[in-house]
Amino acid sequence: HLLRPTVAEIDLDALVANFRTIQAAVGPARVLPILKANAYGHGLVPCARALEKEGASFFGVALLEEGIALRQAGIRVPIMALGGIAGRQIDGFLTHGIDITASSVMKLQQVEATARKLGVRARVHLKIDTGMERIGVHYYTAESLLAEAVACQHIEIVSVFSHFATAEQEDLGFAKIQLERFLECTAFFERRSLPMPLRHMANSGAVLQFQEAHLDLVRPGLALFGVSPAPHLAGRLSLQPVLSLRSEIVFFKVVRAGASVSYDRTWTAPEDTRIVTVPIGYGDGFSRRLSNRGSVLLRGKRYPLVGKICMDQLMVDIGPDGVGYNGDEVVLIGTQGGERISIEELTELVETDPRDILTSLNVRLPRRFHQGGREFLQDEASA
Repeated sequence: HLLRPTVAEIDLDALVANFRTIQAAVGPARVLPILKANAYGHGLVPCARALEKEGASFFGVALLEEGIALRQAGIRVPIMALGGIAGRQIDGFLTHGIDITASSVMKLQQVEATARKLGVRARVHLKIDTGMERIGVHYYTAESLLAEAVACQHIEIVSVFSHFATAEQEDLGFAKIQLERFLECTAFFERRSLPMPLRHMANSGAVLQFQEAHLDLVRPGLALFGVSPAPHLAGRLSLQPVLSLRSEIVFFKVVRAGASVSYDRTWTAPEDTRIVTVPIGYGDGFSRRLSNRGSVLLRGKRYPLVGKICMDQLMVDIGPDGVGYNGDEVVLIGTQGGERISIEELTELVETDPRDILTSLNVRLPRRFHQGGREFLQDEASA
């Protein structure tokens, strides 16, 4: 009863259904769910627990801290940190059993030395840069990294991987070049009659439209949460949105013609109208760029956001004849009646990426999880 009126609803049944759909589409490749950035804003621990129970055998995160949070929550399957690391973090990776990305010969040597000191074997993923120019050894000098890894005594080479720069675009020309570069690099193992590590490149875009790139593992992030990474990819698989964002009216007023609403007076009522206030704002990560552009659903109808979105509140014009009372549900993302506001719609309105919309929804927003007819809060899920 103390929960604030604004809440992100997370449908874990939809998440599991999406995992199954993607796994069926990419087999025999396996799905490596990417849960970085608080599972794209959906809640790291509850999403991981639901997917581990469903049979996910591997998770991907960006940071050591995210991996540790999963270990502390009891997640036992392998966890891969995909990002670049600082040498001082290696002890933490090995202590908590988190797989390490080695993106250079120097980093690999640091991992080997630390693993030797601790008397353990480090699980390592070798990163090859095939055209992203972010982290990883360049494809044209990759043999030095692969040869060094094979020679290391305290390292298990779990996988070799790369990342697409353009796999969500309609033109897959550069993605095909990247895949060719990657496969040439990994042929290193065949040429030396060595066991081939797992190979993976495919993000959500490649999962949906580039079957040749599925290889041994695929790494869906956005698609796993039922959001299309690009308009032309919508509907390629039957995926369900996992997140909705709901609040309620906390104040109602009549605003007279000529009166302005919110900071800087960016909207003025053209006639007497009814304005309702909703307790969510950019302090929750609901983009201020939606001011005077976005809309909400109330009683199954769509109404515009007016005036600048405030840190903690926003205002909605329900018109001179609109009906809305304190306590009425307001939907900012999701469905109500026959209407729907999607992440993709907000993405187009503010000309950004859907990941930006989702990961901006911060921890101040309560998450309420639904699975198998049961409902629980983030704190309960993390206990």
